[in-house]
Amino acid sequence: MCYRAIVILLLLLSLKSNFTASAQHVPNTRISLNSVQGWGVKLGTELYHFGEFITRKKEVEDSWKSAQIESRDGEKLVQSMADDIRAMMELKISAVKRIVEAAENMAFDKQNEPVPEDFQFYNSKEMEDLYDDSITTTPEPDFNMENWIVRPPSKNAHLQQNAHFSNIPVNTNLSSVHVPTNVYAWAPEVIKGIHWSEGLDTHFINNYQSDPTLSWQYFGSSTGFMRHYPAMKWRADPVDIYDCRTRAWYMEAAASPKDVIVLVDRSGSMTGQRRDIAKHVVTNILDTLGNNDFVNVMTFADTVEEIVPCFEDSLVQATLGNIRELKLALENFETMEIANFSAALTRAFDLLEIYRNNSGGANCNQAIMLVTDGVPYNYKELFEKYNWKYDTPVRVFTYLIGREVKVADVREVKWMACANRGYYVHLSTLAEVRERVLEHVNVLARPLVLQREKHPVVWTPVYANVTDPKVADYLWEQRERAEQKERFMSQRRDKVLFNSEKEQNRRWKITQMKQGQYSELGNSQYQLMTSVSMPVYDLRHNENITENVLINEAYWVSVTKESVEENGQKEMRIARLLGVAGTDVPLSEIQALMTPYKIGVNGYAFMVTNNGYILIHPDLRPVFQQILKPSYNSVDMIEVELFDDDRSPRNFSKELTALRQEIIDQKTGNKIMSVKYHMDDMKRVSRGKKHYFWTGISDSPFTLVVTIPENYGRHRITPPPTDDIHRLSLTSSKNISAKQYLSDKWSVHPDWLYCRHYERTFSSPEEELLYFLERVAKPGWRWPAKPRPPEHHKNKPGHDRHNDGERNKAAQRNEYYCDHGLMQALVYDARNTAWFNKSIAESASDEKAAEFIQRFGYIVAFLATHSGLTRWQTHPPKEHDEKVEFGKQWPHAIDEVWYRRAVEQHYIDPLSYVYSVEMNTEKFPLNVSLAMVTASHAVFHTDGHRKAPAAVVGFQFKHERLTEWFTNITSSCEHTKECVTCASDDWDCYLVDSNGWIVVSKDETQTGQFFGKIRPDIMLRLVEDEVFRTVHVIDYQAVCFREKKITNPASTIRTPIQNLRLIMSWFVTTSIWLYNSISLSVAQSSYSFDDEFVTSTVAYQNYENDEDTDDPSMPKPPTRIHERDFEKLVLINRTRPTPCDREMYLYQMDYKNLDAKLNKPLNECMRPFYAQLVNYTNMLLVVVDGMCAKKDVSIASIDPTEVQYNESLPCLKHKHPLYRKTPASCIRNHTEESNIDMCGRGSLINRNMLWIPLSILILWI
Repeated sequence: MCYRAIVILLLLLSLKSNFTASAQHVPNTRISLNSVQGWGVKLGTELYHFGEFITRKKEVEDSWKSAQIESRDGEKLVQSMADDIRAMMELKISAVKRIVEAAENMAFDKQNEPVPEDFQFYNSKEMEDLYDDSITTTPEPDFNMENWIVRPPSKNAHLQQNAHFSNIPVNTNLSSVHVPTNVYAWAPEVIKGIHWSEGLDTHFINNYQSDPTLSWQYFGSSTGFMRHYPAMKWRADPVDIYDCRTRAWYMEAAASPKDVIVLVDRSGSMTGQRRDIAKHVVTNILDTLGNNDFVNVMTFADTVEEIVPCFEDSLVQATLGNIRELKLALENFETMEIANFSAALTRAFDLLEIYRNNSGGANCNQAIMLVTDGVPYNYKELFEKYNWKYDTPVRVFTYLIGREVKVADVREVKWMACANRGYYVHLSTLAEVRERVLEHVNVLARPLVLQREKHPVVWTPVYANVTDPKVADYLWEQRERAEQKERFMSQRRDKVLFNSEKEQNRRWKITQMKQGQYSELGNSQYQLMTSVSMPVYDLRHNENITENVLINEAYWVSVTKESVEENGQKEMRIARLLGVAGTDVPLSEIQALMTPYKIGVNGYAFMVTNNGYILIHPDLRPVFQQILKPSYNSVDMIEVELFDDDRSPRNFSKELTALRQEIIDQKTGNKIMSVKYHMDDMKRVSRGKKHYFWTGISDSPFTLVVTIPENYGRHRITPPPTDDIHRLSLTSSKNISAKQYLSDKWSVHPDWLYCRHYERTFSSPEEELLYFLERVAKPGWRWPAKPRPPEHHKNKPGHDRHNDGERNKAAQRNEYYCDHGLMQALVYDARNTAWFNKSIAESASDEKAAEFIQRFGYIVAFLATHSGLTRWQTHPPKEHDEKVEFGKQWPHAIDEVWYRRAVEQHYIDPLSYVYSVEMNTEKFPLNVSLAMVTASHAVFHTDGHRKAPAAVVGFQFKHERLTEWFTNITSSCEHTKECVTCASDDWDCYLVDSNGWIVVSKDETQTGQFFGKIRPDIMLRLVEDEVFRTVHVIDYQAVCFREKKITNPASTIRTPIQNLRLIMSWFVTTSIWLYNSISLSVAQSSYSFDDEFVTSTVAYQNYENDEDTDDPSMPKPPTRIHERDFEKLVLINRTRPTPCDREMYLYQMDYKNLDAKLNKPLNECMRPFYAQLVNYTNMLLVVVDGMCAKKDVSIASIDPTEVQYNESLPCLKHKHPLYRKTPASCIRNHTEESNIDMCGRGSLINRNMLWIPLSILILWI
């Protein structure tokens, strides 16, 4: 008992002493609010004085004392830009008109001339750069055939890299010809066109000489070939699938907009190859449609069903996204039952009538495309009821599929097309589908050709200079194949490591980061552009027509049709489209005319099409991971302009849609709107009011919009009138140029048009600018006038066709162009800031300079002006620096994030600097030891009550120096000798910027990370206290990755005869395979093959049986026992990039009543932190009691997550359509079209005698 009493007494004494110590420790272990406030003041003040010293801000402000401030008139500005853009467009249109006129005349004069047997032409796919002007031949084939026709070899020419044509090797003295893979270059109609179109070279060259800004010029023939200038080597990667007739510039110029319903027979007979051909037909029809067309695809058997269910009873706009949705749905349709043609045709006619009566859809041409393997009869009564009664507004195109066709099928199916202003095609192989499907384009073009007077000018939506947008899916598939091969090889090398949980987690993170990439750096491999094009007509009225006719279902014969008699010859009435002529207009050329220096910082201009889609916009992001996005050219205006109305995704306000409609209707107006916009790869956000000004660009589908910040965008800085560049040469007897003010460490905005020389190339924008500054100082200099298009004489009777050359010679040619206003502003800035090149030591005492340099080490001071000039100085100076120089890394001046944020910060605190550090994310981890801190400050020039941003100054220094500075200050006590500081292990201290990103932390690995991920509980309290505001941002241009659904075809019940056919087919194919295998084995015995090196960017080849991975050190592939586990870990989930919406929540500091929000005391663990604004900065000092447990709370994530809708994105967009403006041109009828008798073409069987007995055998079976 005594022992127990002693123990209890000791415990009580121990508890009492602990309680007493704890009670005494609490106040002494807390950091006081006064200490935190003092740290914030001291750190901010010291940083401010250092910034003032190192940037020499006072001298910078004095540099603009003589500058003037003028009001920025948004209405005049947008109208001036629209006039300049329209003038540039007229130049391009004028060039295309000359090509059209020349092509029509040449074809009329020379189309019937025989092609010489030794005719040679420049074939783009066969050209090689030989670095000489000699003409060489292509290698002769190393085999001989009895009936082989020897063709003359292609010509070759010297090619030289040309900066104007994206540094592609070209020859500007001639054009070359691209012939699609599915077109035979020596087919009579093709080679005739290639022959007569050689004369276009003169006009191509004259156009380029009169307008050096012209890009690629071309003539695309309806026979498939494309003559393009200048000549170049066609590089197909990986294969050549280019056909000019499926490009937007050709399709939209060849025919007016159209509503198309494709009816696909899915009855039981449409199986096997017929089904494959039918799918290929529909795919090729869809490839001929553009953004101004509307379409739907329906399959029919006993019932009629839309292939995409949500597109029921409607037509959808033929955007890339909708076309892709239709194609994907096409892969899975099944064949069964008996076709109900009556129901299908009735459904199609009814739907088209609804759109016709309501002026919906394309509101022009209408067509039904019927894909079938036979019809019971011609359904004349349906056409009488639904089509003929209304003067045949709907054309009917029929595609008869299969080799074994009946005469009745041919007759009835062809009649359906011919009786309804359409065209009939018989298809028996996949190879002929593309060529035959394109026939409908020529038929739709007939009204255009017959009227002959109008040549509609067509401007395309934005597109990238790649051969085909479908390549994007292919490239993604190739990447996944390469990744799959790499996984197989890694598993074989080290199975234990590969199967480990750590390695699998690492690979999973890599996959997630790949699929969530937002950084679109390095998009230069794609050049975005628009094109202007016009149709080219065959001026002949009549011609002999040769048509293939099927006789007795056995063989084909050629029949020449003759009709009206003219000049003693019988000929058929024709209305033939020769092709389309056009030229490319890079969007960079249009952007240069938008004079961004006049718009100012955080302002921009953009262009919208008649569909509301973006043509040009600084936030248009068409690329993900170096691959074009699936719907990159149909991004709507309201998907990019994010208005600050806190609405849910795709719940656009009436005010916004009304603004959009006014812009699309090309009205002139202006409006102030509250907006939110992101920066830094969607990691930062800002909000404010912007003033929108818009006006239409006449005779085009485009509208120009200029957006200016409401406060600091009202005024701009201009040089005084007395400061002229020419005055510089008057200060001395020698010609002194402004070049003297630009000596060392400077750059200019690389995307702005200061001066451009059309005949010389320069290594950099700076070199080109210095060249022109020297020329400006020389006597006789004149600022070149803006180029204007020469007058173009329209086709008139008696028009002289041969005066183009004289007219072009007479036209005055400017070898360069300069923007007088921008050059004037730049020279003014350069002269007034030339002192910035002097070392910091020259403008301060040596002791003070040495003190700062010793404290901060390596420092970069920089200055960027409103004219695009950037200067920088390093301290101490370094002659050879391995790092990329500041101005070379960030040369975009007012477009750089640090410039934009500094100007915005001026209206929060005109004395403050904006501090930032590189972000530290999983995808882009930050090496803190090499990290740099960037601080920037806006310099405004004031004139009375008006002020405008003139420049931004700033400095960069090592992050470790700021950390030391921060640690020293937060470890000191102001008034007491002993106090608790951030040096205590019980407290965590952070510097957080105005968007919630950590600039400094005690744990250096947290530098650059989002504070809400490190301390979500504290961030949540800051949001609740309204220190930070959550801003909901939606990315309507996102890409998500859907898992590919691999489905097996359903089994089909076959008749005994069909089974016998399959057996016979298997026997024949197996015999051929066996023969080929034996032959190949014999052939390979005398040859050896090198292993092929495969990189991660190249598709693997049958990786399951790769021979090049057989390494004796590698373990053998897994056995059958472990196959299931092997597949789980090694096989990847194949995905398909799909357009989607992603949302994220970004954070912005709310400075309204900020002091009252921050000056709150610590409240135990209920409020375990202090937060204080660091003076003269955008940073928040956050001090957290580390002894309080970190609460597990969730906050709105900055990471983008997919918005989950109840339906697919194409379906959602279709159910909530947005306003669009129908194109002005619509030519769909002509009275003379009824005289044209050509309305069908059969499939010509290959005349190979070897197949006759085999065909008889199969038919007998």
